[in-house]
Amino acid sequence: MTKGSFYAHYRNRDELIAAALSEWGRSHGEDGLARFAAIADPAQRLRELLTVVVQAVQPLAPSVHLSLLGDRNDPRVKEAIGQVNRARLDLLTRTYRELGLSPVRAASRARVAYAAILGLLYLAETDPDAPEPAVLADEAAAIFLSSSAGPTAFPDKTD
Repeated sequence: MTKGSFYAHYRNRDELIAAALSEWGRSHGEDGLARFAAIADPAQRLRELLTVVVQAVQPLAPSVHLSLLGDRNDPRVKEAIGQVNRARLDLLTRTYRELGLSPVRAASRARVAYAAILGLLYLAETDPDAPEPAVLADEAAAIFLSSSAGPTAFPDKTD
């Protein structure tokens, strides 16, 4: 992009950063999760979400999310990350609730699953020997979604 082209779209670097964060928050938050949220079957929703996330991870490719975490002292970055984290955790929590977990366990399971997703992003940036994405997606689904998913797979609705 030339300097002239840049200034045709943005008045300054700060405006560019604000626009980029806004777009990232939109595309990776609720709007970006809408297609998953529309899946009625929670087991299928979780499986597809995990598969897409893991298959999108490219070995040794930088993650925008992880890069932004390094700048989380910037209030704009902090807000964008918070927005995306809330949307992702809300969807995961809702999914685990629909699978039969109590509110407390659903929220805890959602956080663990989300932490694993962020961990996979980190490993993709640093591990040239990572398994194929399809293998990781299968493992993630096996760990975070029992093969007998449904209320009997998560029998504690009482928390």
